[in-house]
Amino acid sequence: MKNKYILLSALAIGFASCEPEFENAVDANYTAGEANFSSYVALGNSLTAGYMDGTVSRGSQVNSYPNLLAQQFALVGGGEFTQPSYADDVNNLGGLMLGGNPIGNTRLVIDASQGRPETIAGASTIEVSNLQAKAFNNMGVPGAKSFHLLASGYGNLAGVSIGQANPYFVRHATTPSATVLQDAMTKNPTFFTNWIGANDVLAYATNGGATSNGNTAAADHNITGNLNPSTYGGNDITNSNVFANAYSTILNTLTNNGSNTVIKGVVCTIPSVTSIPYFTTVPYAPLTPSALGGSTNINALNTQLYGPLDAIFTAYGEPNRINPLSSTSANPILITDVDAVDRSAQITAALTPTLGAPTATAFGAIFGKARQATSADLIVLPASSVIGSTNTSAPSPVNINGVSYPMANKWVLTANEQAKVASATTAYNNIITGLATTINTNAGHTVIAVADMNAIMNHLVTGLRTENGSFYTANYFSGSANEGAVLFSLDGVHPNARGYAVIANEIIKVINREFKANLPLKNASNYPGINIVPVN
Repeated sequence: MKNKYILLSALAIGFASCEPEFENAVDANYTAGEANFSSYVALGNSLTAGYMDGTVSRGSQVNSYPNLLAQQFALVGGGEFTQPSYADDVNNLGGLMLGGNPIGNTRLVIDASQGRPETIAGASTIEVSNLQAKAFNNMGVPGAKSFHLLASGYGNLAGVSIGQANPYFVRHATTPSATVLQDAMTKNPTFFTNWIGANDVLAYATNGGATSNGNTAAADHNITGNLNPSTYGGNDITNSNVFANAYSTILNTLTNNGSNTVIKGVVCTIPSVTSIPYFTTVPYAPLTPSALGGSTNINALNTQLYGPLDAIFTAYGEPNRINPLSSTSANPILITDVDAVDRSAQITAALTPTLGAPTATAFGAIFGKARQATSADLIVLPASSVIGSTNTSAPSPVNINGVSYPMANKWVLTANEQAKVASATTAYNNIITGLATTINTNAGHTVIAVADMNAIMNHLVTGLRTENGSFYTANYFSGSANEGAVLFSLDGVHPNARGYAVIANEIIKVINREFKANLPLKNASNYPGINIVPVN
C-alpha cells in the first residue's frame, strides 16, 4: 500500500518580493550610498551557499543569493566575489564523495514519467579530499550552526568520518585548524551579510525532534541548560545563551576588521521553520478506506489491534489516544510520541491472557508510546515514502508503518516539539535584532541592518502577487500552469534559483532603505524554477 494515498510533493522556504519589469535600467542613477561593497563577504549556512534540491551543485551555487547580490554590487563599485570551486562537479549532479565513497546525495529532479521527485541518476564527482585551501567571499557552509563558525577543526579532513568536521568547509578551509570566521576575515570585508542560526533549531525540527537514531528524543538545551556545544548532539536545539555568545562574537568581529572603519552589513532573522511546506505537505490522516484495503481489512485491524488498544488506553483515562479505524473517511496514521504516557506495562498485562507473555510483552514495547496523529502534529516530508511501507524489523502483522506499526519519532513533529522550536526561534531572533540595535546605538548610526526573513516567509505562505503581476506561492508544482510560480526546490527546505533571486531582492531593499543606496532589484522570473526531466 506504499505511497498509494499520499500526494508526494516537495515544498520549501520561500520569500516573496516585488520585482521591477527590468533588472538594470539603462538610465538609472545607481549608487552604493553609505555602503562600501569593494570586498563583500557572506557568512551563513546552506541558504547562503546556494544549496537547493538536496545538495550544492555547480549549477545551484551560481544562483546563491550572495552571488546575485554581488552582481548588483558590481554596478556601484563592488569588487570580485569568489565562491568555493565546483569545477569538479562535471555533470552538475552535486553530492559529495569521501575517498571515493558517497557521503551526500546527488540533487533531486522531478521524474515526469513517475510524477515525483527523485535523486538524479549518476554518481557525484565532488571529492572532499581534493582540498582547495582557500578563503572565499561566500563562506556559507551547509549544515553549520552559529557556534560552528567559531570552531577550530571544523574544516579538518580527518574529522569528517567521525562527525567532527563539516565536509563542505573541509573542501576549502585554509588550514585544518582554521575557523569559518577566521577565513572570512582574511578577505578584509568592507560589507557583509550574515544569515546564520537556522540550523540551531532546524535540525531538531526536520528530524522530528529525534536524535540520529530516529527514535530517542533530541535535547532542547534551553531546557537542559547545557552551555557546552561540544557535547551537543547534531539535532539538539542550541541554548539561547550559547547562540547569543556566538552571534555576538561573529558580529563584533565582522564590524571591526582591525581598522578604524566600522564595517557595515545586513543580518537576516531566522524563519519560523514549522510553517514551511516541508512540515505541511503530508497530511496527518492519509489512510483512506481504499488505501487500507477496504472494509474487510479495516475490520480485521480494528478487531485485532485498534479495538484492544483503544480499550486499554480508555481504561487508563485516555479514550481518544487511539480510536477504531473508519471505513467511510480518511484515518490518521499511527505514530510514536516520546512525550506520551508510557503504557507498555498496562498493554503487556492486558494482552498476556490472550496472547501469552512473550507476544504481549512485544506488543507493549511497540505500542507503549503509540497514539494516532492529530491535526496538531506535523508529518515531515520524507515520511511520505515511509507510510504504508513494511517495517522489516517488526513481526507480521504489526509491521506496516503508520498503519499497524507506529511511525518512528523522526517522522513527526508533535505540538510539544513545535513549541520548543518556536520558543528557540523567537529567542534567537530577539538576540539578532537586539545585538543589531545595540551596535547601531553605540555607533550613533546604522551599522547593522536587519532583513526580517521570518516575516517575509510568513507572507509567502498564503501567496503574493508582485507589482509586475507575477504570482509566487507556497502551492508546490501542480502542472505546467503553476510551474513558473514556484520558488521552492525539491528538498522541501531550500529555495530554487528563482527563490534565491527573491531573497536577494529583499536584502537589496533593506540596503537601499538603511544605507541610502540605489541598487536595482533582480527580476526573479529570469531565473529557473523546478527541474523536470522526462525520464530519470
